[in-house]
Amino acid sequence: MLAAATVGSRAAAATPQAVIADGARVPALVIGSGYGGSVAALRLAQAGVDVQLVEMGMAWDTPGADGKIFANTTSPDQRSFWLRTRTKQPLSNFLGFPIDKDIPRYTGILDAEEFGGIVVYQGRGVGGGSLVNGGMAVTPKRENFGAILPTVDPGEMYDTYYPRANAGLGVGLVDPAWFDSADCYQYARVGRKQAQRSGFPFVFVPDVYDWAYMQQEQAGTVPRSALAGEILYGNNYGKKSLQKTYLPRIAATGRVTVSPLHRVTTVTPASGGGYTVVVEQLDTSGAVTATKSVTADKVFFAAGSVGTSKLLVKLKATGALPNLGDEVGKGWGDNGNVMCGRANHIWDPTGSLQSSIPCGGIDNWAAGGAFAEVAPLPTGIETWASFYLSITKNPNRAQFSWNPATRSVDLNWQPAWKQPSIDMAKSIFDRINAKEGTIYRTDLFGTYKIWGDHLTYHPLGGAVLGKATDNYGRLAGYQGLYAIDGSLIPGNTSVNPFVTITALAERNIEKIIATDF
Repeated sequence: MLAAATVGSRAAAATPQAVIADGARVPALVIGSGYGGSVAALRLAQAGVDVQLVEMGMAWDTPGADGKIFANTTSPDQRSFWLRTRTKQPLSNFLGFPIDKDIPRYTGILDAEEFGGIVVYQGRGVGGGSLVNGGMAVTPKRENFGAILPTVDPGEMYDTYYPRANAGLGVGLVDPAWFDSADCYQYARVGRKQAQRSGFPFVFVPDVYDWAYMQQEQAGTVPRSALAGEILYGNNYGKKSLQKTYLPRIAATGRVTVSPLHRVTTVTPASGGGYTVVVEQLDTSGAVTATKSVTADKVFFAAGSVGTSKLLVKLKATGALPNLGDEVGKGWGDNGNVMCGRANHIWDPTGSLQSSIPCGGIDNWAAGGAFAEVAPLPTGIETWASFYLSITKNPNRAQFSWNPATRSVDLNWQPAWKQPSIDMAKSIFDRINAKEGTIYRTDLFGTYKIWGDHLTYHPLGGAVLGKATDNYGRLAGYQGLYAIDGSLIPGNTSVNPFVTITALAERNIEKIIATDF
């Protein structure tokens, strides 16, 4: 499934792949193929369990008209967004002009899901969020872990499960000597210099990019990927998404059937034991082409924090699974995400060539409650701008609830709840601006708007470990139902969350296989 092998991808796509059949009886059904779902499917299969892996998004294994699987960030097309007719980019304006554009409706890779107070960005496809994130693979500092997952033993996580996750994900670190000379990281070196001049530590951040490939991109010996601005809508060559790590290992077991463009709508106890699961098959316009009913002995909810939370809240409220605990839907947070840009002086250019893969950050967590990625702004032109995605210690938590009038799930996040994140981010950037004599950019998120406080890339919570579930993700009220994704983590990880999601899934599935199978 290597995205670089376009010829091989075409051949693979030409072979019809078996998908889940109506009336099937399966030992284990996993809903979602992101980090948690991929870990669960792999370890169950390695333990000898046959698995059906159901994914709402596409397989992303067939090149488009341009010969590439994924669309470029600067020229979004129908591949870019999930069932939208207009893009909704996190950075919506540039130099005062709106940059969103009309696109054909399609089951594209990035979902910008709008709730009352926040836009939640999520990956859609086999590989989930790994397809669309920046690949920053950060293990939290051990001293912060108790606030992230208070019921989990830090010793086992840092001795066993974080190392297992980092190995499985292919995590690596940029070569600092190459970083110092690479044109594509001029923006990050400016960020480092300014952070250090204001007394903040700059830290290199591990990532799942193939760093040898990026060096070849810089040298011009391979097709460009990170250096062609590919990030928001998938990365064609260098990034080690789940397509290149867990998913090939899953395929090699021969025990996992993957069903793309399949959406679970309900789960109910089956009369003969196990659970009846109703699944809709979609086409690329989002239309339902078939409805299937299957029976699963055990069901793993791994649809992401939002997907799992919405489904569980609906199942409890509509009477499909009425015995689910009252904590279902609670404890949801945005990982304190907030974005901003700064305008540098003319003598501090950030470079027209920028790697889309961030590799460093500014750590003011202990003093100011903020960790800021020094992020790219890969426009292809010199902008003299520094851009940041901050993760903050925002204490606010929201709740999902069923709305019987609209037959849908609402989230009660309030826009004003982002203010603590802004204040914490300001603990870094006010100081840098004062030291450098610079100002915030006001043209990136609207007209005269400094903060990108309308979004999150890191949704967490909604089926919190030890509350909605036991300490290993078994859902309260039912045997054989599990949450195994970011919904288990109560709202914040202090860093980018996917390594923690993966490590927690590795911990939980090991226990579940040992005791429940």
